[in-house]
Amino acid sequence: MRFMIIRKADAQTEAEDMPTEQLLADMGAYMEELARAGVLLGGDGLKPSRTGVRINFKDGTPSVVDGPFAETKELVAGYTLLQCGSMEEAVEWMKKWPRLDGGGNVSLEIRPLYEADDFGEAFTPELREQEDRLRNELAAKAAK
Repeated sequence: MRFMIIRKADAQTEAEDMPTEQLLADMGAYMEELARAGVLLGGDGLKPSRTGVRINFKDGTPSVVDGPFAETKELVAGYTLLQCGSMEEAVEWMKKWPRLDGGGNVSLEIRPLYEADDFGEAFTPELREQEDRLRNELAAKAAK
């Protein structure tokens, strides 16, 4: 099962307070541990919401809203993608999150990603083939 771990934003991440050398070292060691265990698929930090935009659709018509966005508790500061055998395994890995992050006050959300079988018959063999082809193309580009 694949999981996305969402590191919620806070006042520090929105202020673009850069991590200390120690936090960078701790996070790097943690990510290496995830990679060595074969569960890490990817992840990155996100710049503050003031650097982003939201695109809202109303009746199919897009409108663009520049950041920053007011509700910090609804913002995302970063993400990690994991491949684990269960939600419980993902939870155990996230319990090891570096303690220095956010001064020890961080909120992580773990969400399972949809897998092909979750869509049932609507995900036809042709659509599965298309998805597999796209994933293979992306993997090949990432390997370069």
